[in-house]
Amino acid sequence: MVTSTPPGPSRRLAGVLSALAAAALAAAGVALAATGASAADANLVANPGFETGALSPWSCTAGSGSVVGSPAHSGSHALAAAATSSDDAQCTQTVSVQPNSSYTLSAWVQGNYVYIGATGTGTTDPSTWSSNGAWNQLTTNFTTGASTTSVTIYLHGWYGQGTYYADDVSLIGPSGGSTSTPPTTPSTTPTTPSTTPTTTPTTPPTTPTTPTTSQTTTPPPDSGYAHPAYFMPLDNSPQAISDIVAAGEKQLNLAFVLDSGGCTPAWGGNASTSVASDSTVLADVNAIRAAGGDVAVSFGGYNGTELGSTCGSASALANAYQQVITKYKLNHADFDYENTALDSNTAVRFGAIKILEAADPNLKVSLTIPMTTIGFPGSGTDEIRQAVAAGARLDVVNIMDFDTGLTSGTEVGQTETIAGDAVAQLQSIYGWTAAQAWSHLGLQIMNGHTDQPSELFTQSDFSALLAFAKANHPAWFAYWSVNRDRACDPSVPHNWADGTCSSVAQNPWDFTKILVQYNG
Repeated sequence: MVTSTPPGPSRRLAGVLSALAAAALAAAGVALAATGASAADANLVANPGFETGALSPWSCTAGSGSVVGSPAHSGSHALAAAATSSDDAQCTQTVSVQPNSSYTLSAWVQGNYVYIGATGTGTTDPSTWSSNGAWNQLTTNFTTGASTTSVTIYLHGWYGQGTYYADDVSLIGPSGGSTSTPPTTPSTTPTTPSTTPTTTPTTPPTTPTTPTTSQTTTPPPDSGYAHPAYFMPLDNSPQAISDIVAAGEKQLNLAFVLDSGGCTPAWGGNASTSVASDSTVLADVNAIRAAGGDVAVSFGGYNGTELGSTCGSASALANAYQQVITKYKLNHADFDYENTALDSNTAVRFGAIKILEAADPNLKVSLTIPMTTIGFPGSGTDEIRQAVAAGARLDVVNIMDFDTGLTSGTEVGQTETIAGDAVAQLQSIYGWTAAQAWSHLGLQIMNGHTDQPSELFTQSDFSALLAFAKANHPAWFAYWSVNRDRACDPSVPHNWADGTCSSVAQNPWDFTKILVQYNG
């Protein structure tokens, strides 16, 4: 997403709440020590306060970073990194660590929507963020995996949010040796922070070009799955399936399955809710099917560790995905690669999808991609091309047509423009006609307040976009999320984009009742 704020609690599960709590404690000066770290552990970050006057060994995407003399949290220098409409200004450094060890990562930051985190930990990659424009300290903890000898720590801002500043970065824990300077690293954002080798969005071409890799046009997905609403069956105060069915919705994308460790699929990435031991979600699936509907399971989301980050090989990843497909007898699978999983480890991820499709040619596969105000970001088009190169069929390319921020005009107008840009990009990549591209496009929006304060989808917006969908016939018309399709309780504090309610005036199921009128 070009000018968007990051996904908030609505897509981040419970992990974001603990991250915000950690940030609040850190801002208050409370140290969050990781198990195993001691007072004797040194700061493992090289040039942590940028006092050398140069970036090295930090590396920033798209030349976005520089060292400035003011503002600085301490000393005489700090990092300044300019997030643009097409880059989140991610700055990284690779640090040597020890396996099976605990670490505390912290940094002082200033700016709108500033993130810190680490990737390659071998377990759950941590991240935390702040939207406070003043200097405040962010702190997060992680434990390395059994074979982890280095991690990449990162700082980044958010699309269109301007320059952020960082200073006094520290990684405290057992030393693993010398640090190394990585090559220029991909950015972490979905749009929504994305890790991507190509961060600049591709401007949609005015006319389709011949695809570089030929691929037989796949048939559009069956019209019996035309309006799947996203639903978190174990998080964000889920409603009863019987109530959802009574509201008219019998098609659900169930979110999210992640890795709970060791390439083990689990709901929300929690070991206590592993797919293998699940009976709660299975009961929901059976209830939907008994009502004449169907479900997909969505792998990934913004928070937690996507299975493709840890399973190691395409065959191992395919086996993990297949466990879920078999458990719930899935006809549909959704792959929502966000945060550090976006445009990352693509050979493994799309190799696994190809294996799944070879095992079951009738499996319908959707790839969900965050958007910019001019269509797919470079990371998105890169992922689609990687799928083509790997021979992985994408029945639906589902665009998250929200969280881009309303930059001009109306919410409906901008949403429609983004969808049209995405169609042009699909034509360019696949050599499709416009009608073929629409038949493979998933149009996903968000009800009520989105994670971007300038953006709001009302019931009338949903109705207008329903008419737009009916005129263009995308593969599906979806939204995030059923959990939010109710008014917020005014007596209880709520986040701007609350995961349990829409934050707008509404009756229960207002948005769902509009969505289900779409039949392809």
